[in-house]
Amino acid sequence: MSLSLQDVERVASLARIAIAPGEAETWQSQINGIFELIAGMQAVDTNGIEPMAHARDPVQRLRTDEVTEPDLREKFQAIAPQVEAGLYLVPQVIE
Repeated sequence: MSLSLQDVERVASLARIAIAPGEAETWQSQINGIFELIAGMQAVDTNGIEPMAHARDPVQRLRTDEVTEPDLREKFQAIAPQVEAGLYLVPQVIE
């Protein structure tokens, strides 16, 4: 598939893109080059190839979910200005 100059000008008009008359030929050759690349990619036989979510197919290494630090909640709440029912009380910011 290739676009004519009239097609390029029509697409530019629909997209509200102002192009100078001399630019239309440049855009035409670039768009037709993209169409050629797409046609070449579509010609490749991909039967039996499973789609990938990522080109490198990364695997996230996870560690076991274990508690590694002691519970210091009581110590921190003892020095807090205001605490109620195990929660920190702060001044109202939004009226």
